[in-house]
Amino acid sequence: MQKSAKKNIIYSILLLLVVFMVYLYRQNKESPMPVLDEGPKVVISGPTMGTSYRIVYLDEGRRDFKKEVDALLMEINDALSTYIPESEISRFNRMDTLDFESSHFYPVLQKSKAVYEATNGAFDPTVGPLVNAWGFGPEGASLQDSTGVRQLLDQVGFDQLVFDENRISKINSDVYLDLSAVAKGYGVDKLAELLREKGIRDYLVEVGGELVSSGLNEKGELWKVGISRPEIEGQANDLYSILALDNKGMATSGNYRNFYIKDSVKYSHTISPFTGYPVEHSLLSATVVAEDCMTADAFATAFMVLGVEKAREITESMPTLEVFLIYNDEQGRLQSFVSEGLIPYITVMEKE
Repeated sequence: MQKSAKKNIIYSILLLLVVFMVYLYRQNKESPMPVLDEGPKVVISGPTMGTSYRIVYLDEGRRDFKKEVDALLMEINDALSTYIPESEISRFNRMDTLDFESSHFYPVLQKSKAVYEATNGAFDPTVGPLVNAWGFGPEGASLQDSTGVRQLLDQVGFDQLVFDENRISKINSDVYLDLSAVAKGYGVDKLAELLREKGIRDYLVEVGGELVSSGLNEKGELWKVGISRPEIEGQANDLYSILALDNKGMATSGNYRNFYIKDSVKYSHTISPFTGYPVEHSLLSATVVAEDCMTADAFATAFMVLGVEKAREITESMPTLEVFLIYNDEQGRLQSFVSEGLIPYITVMEKE
């Protein structure tokens, strides 16, 4: 009798186990586990150049190039950052002549010279002392009168530098060189070059808002980027327009957030290398599209010095440049100008 009871208990346990296993099987069959398919899209990001970078690319192997990217950006900073005391450019600013140590200094100087000449001096990487003196540097405003402006203007002029592929020298030992207006654009181009060397053909590289694109995104479309509405209180996601970037570099420069008001006078951070004073015109934002990001970066800076009409003139004379300008009309309303080659790629957003 006891043996029979034990058998019944064992059979009951086995039956319960079978029922439980059948239940689990049916549950798995009815609700299969999802298959994770992240696709070929890879996103890497990090801090650099006082801002941040973000790179999106398509790679079937989903390779991670963050270490190579960070190493390259550090290498560029060690050459071009005026915030690093022992960088190449910082040491040059303390001397009259420097023999190049890296491969980064000379190409940025070449591009700077080309844009300096194309804009008749509106793009000038030696204007830094005036920018600092007007209060847009780390030491605060120091200019008191027009005499101070004239004295600093004597130190400004990219033509006071002489360089070749091996070294750079100053004609005027007081000249101070700051390549930050093109360094981010150069960094973007070098990161794109790194991706191409790795066999990546579809990518969007961004450093501090400066970009370059290649190929298509994961949806098989051109990469799309937003251009912010140039308003003081505007948020970063408050877009004025969306641009489809077709294998080009893009950079935007603007005056609408970086300024101060003193004695009811508004001073913008864009300082004219011609007058030594902050610019006074209606242009709020200049977006330039070019074959590479460094070119776009330099011209965007120059156009904020020149204003709407001269920016349009230069763009019309250079077939490799396209421009999107946002400015105030005489009534203070936002207006925009789009160069002809950019029209098929840009959508202006309606503000709600």
